[in-house]
Amino acid sequence: MLVVYALRPYLNPMMIFIAEYAVFFLAIAVMVIWFTRNSKNRMMVLCGASFVLSEILGKIAGKIHSNNQPFAELANVNKLIDKAVDNSFPSDHTILFFSFCITIWMFKRGWGFLWIVLASLVGVARIWVGVHFPGDVIVGAIISIITASIVYQVVPRLSITHKLLGIYEKSEQFLITSVLKPKETKSKDI
Repeated sequence: MLVVYALRPYLNPMMIFIAEYAVFFLAIAVMVIWFTRNSKNRMMVLCGASFVLSEILGKIAGKIHSNNQPFAELANVNKLIDKAVDNSFPSDHTILFFSFCITIWMFKRGWGFLWIVLASLVGVARIWVGVHFPGDVIVGAIISIITASIVYQVVPRLSITHKLLGIYEKSEQFLITSVLKPKETKSKDI
């Protein structure tokens, strides 16, 4: 622990970057996976369903228990990023990252552990920069892990999922062919 305290000034910029900007990396990764057009890219539907359900459960948990950020409740907390004082329980960033990262890991078990590492780093970074208590992050992670596991098991088995994906695939194919395929013009023979 003493080593971490001694390294704190050197780790602060990295933790600030992760706490603030890792969400952009996640957004880019989600778009790349979505548009790769392979059989597993539609896992993003499950990621989205997991996130929405986790966020709803997180809001319910936030109504049951409430606390402000550490910088608002404790003396000598190093607030490293700008954040308004509000209910920090559970961590929305943690819910977002664990919802997506756990679902991706379930599909891509081999190298997928890197997604869990990313989600964990975001949780630690949110604590490090002073905007969440460890309990905020732990509860956000637990909600997301449970929800992602349930969604992963249930949603692919629903017939409505297959119907909606079929409609989406047809719409996407229509847009791709109509936008990207040049219109053929008829040449007149003279």
